[in-house]
Amino acid sequence: MGKTVSEIHNCHDLSDLARAIRIHSLRMIHNAKSSHAGSCLSMAELLAVLYGRVLRVDAARPDWPDRDRFVLSKGHAAAALYAALAEKGFFPKSWLRTFYQNGSPLAGHITHCGVPGVEVSTGSLGHGLPLACGMALAGKRDDRAYRVFALLSDGECDEGSTWEAMLFAGHQRLDNLVVLVDYNKIQSIGRVEEVLDLEPFADKWTACRWSVREIDGHDVAALECNLSAVPFVPGKPSCVIAHTVKGKGVSYMEDKLLWHYRSPSDEDLRLALGELGESL
Repeated sequence: MGKTVSEIHNCHDLSDLARAIRIHSLRMIHNAKSSHAGSCLSMAELLAVLYGRVLRVDAARPDWPDRDRFVLSKGHAAAALYAALAEKGFFPKSWLRTFYQNGSPLAGHITHCGVPGVEVSTGSLGHGLPLACGMALAGKRDDRAYRVFALLSDGECDEGSTWEAMLFAGHQRLDNLVVLVDYNKIQSIGRVEEVLDLEPFADKWTACRWSVREIDGHDVAALECNLSAVPFVPGKPSCVIAHTVKGKGVSYMEDKLLWHYRSPSDEDLRLALGELGESL
């Protein structure tokens, strides 16, 4: 059965938000002469669906006690989250021009200090899931209705703290906890399968008592459908393994290790924005 007009419109809205996140991220990284463009671009749809449809948050009340919590464990991709928050009205879009500048609240790795909508500061990989587990356990014990979502990189699944937290969440039956893994198959120094192969990846989460789904991380309709259905199994934390492409949306960045650390030049930015239908 084909999509309804309403469903098609909704998908277009989410795709437009993902496109805006990509454009902001590229401009921010270029202006700051920083890095992690590829990491930001691969998760644009994940953030668009979370902030466009799934998360129960309120930009006018960023400290609302019953809000859903979101933890960006891959804190090096801060530009994309800042872009999503600005697009949703948590702070002015003008702040994005100050990214990674002296005196700016928008640090190069995600920070919660003075930034509405950011729950915790992250950067050292492997910290996000343990923090999310603590938030979820507190919510359970306090009988609160909020959910906790954590977005992980595939590279940080090399970290022992991530695996300890996976075991903990399953043991504690934290079905208010949802993990999304941005599985773009490239980490800082090489391809995941060459640095430390994670496969069979889904089986490992399942063995730790998680309910797991694997989906196309750039398919906004599939993301919305799955993330709107959590918990997948009552009594189990949920894991979405999102198969993505590093640098998605910019042809010369796609699936390239180079764009983990390289900063876009003026010409790189012009070409990238052109592919996204935007001008300098």
